[in-house]
Amino acid sequence: MTSPAPLVDIGANLTHESFAKDLDAVLARAQAARVTTLILTGTDLAHSEQATALAHRHDGLYATAGLHPHMASHWDATLESAMRALHTDTKVVAVGECGLDFNRNFSTPAEQEHALEAQLGLAAESGLPLFLHERDAGPRMREILRHWRDDIGNAVVHCFTADRETLHGYLDLDLHIGLTGWLCDERRGHHLREIVGDIPAERLMVETDCPYLLPRNLPAKLKGRRHEPALLPWIVREIAHWRGESETTLAAATTATARRFFQLDEEQ
Repeated sequence: MTSPAPLVDIGANLTHESFAKDLDAVLARAQAARVTTLILTGTDLAHSEQATALAHRHDGLYATAGLHPHMASHWDATLESAMRALHTDTKVVAVGECGLDFNRNFSTPAEQEHALEAQLGLAAESGLPLFLHERDAGPRMREILRHWRDDIGNAVVHCFTADRETLHGYLDLDLHIGLTGWLCDERRGHHLREIVGDIPAERLMVETDCPYLLPRNLPAKLKGRRHEPALLPWIVREIAHWRGESETTLAAATTATARRFFQLDEEQ
């Protein structure tokens, strides 16, 4: 499928090993589908550096730099210094992926909160927006962000999958929302379909979170089941349906929002 308007994929894990052998083809398919701008997610120092280097090699690619809550136990002064340096790179457009994940607790809640607050400080220092992760930690995340709200700029809760109360709590904090193919999953996306219309157009962005979360509304199963940016138009189609608007309207709005959010000047 080709998007009726250029799209920005705000969350693509293209440093994942599954893309190592055919990245050029993946990028070509994205362009053919009119997914013209990709924000590559940095989840730790190594992947943030890889994403930044990749963004320098290709037009239309940008990177985030941060530490995922799963690895929050690794946060220390050396890592903070390295992240601070990355945040000065012209291709790094957000601090993150950072946040809280109380679903799996690979790092303790205390370690996660420490790493999050440190990265909120880096965002306040750099002026960059935040790319946030939250799972089963909505109340605590909102509490921390409320404390920091006057010091940080724009922030997006990426891959939002929570309930109406959590959504409105984030919107009340003037946060942006990133939606993925979770909405396309008839097994678990029903509640999102009921609330997706609550998100103002100027607060909504779209993402694949590839290679994860392959949309289940595709007309045929893909060999290997790997998600990629070229499939973002299928997610836009599903979101547009449940919002009661055209794909063209949604594509144009989410792209305009993403360009403002990440301060991207060029038109693709």
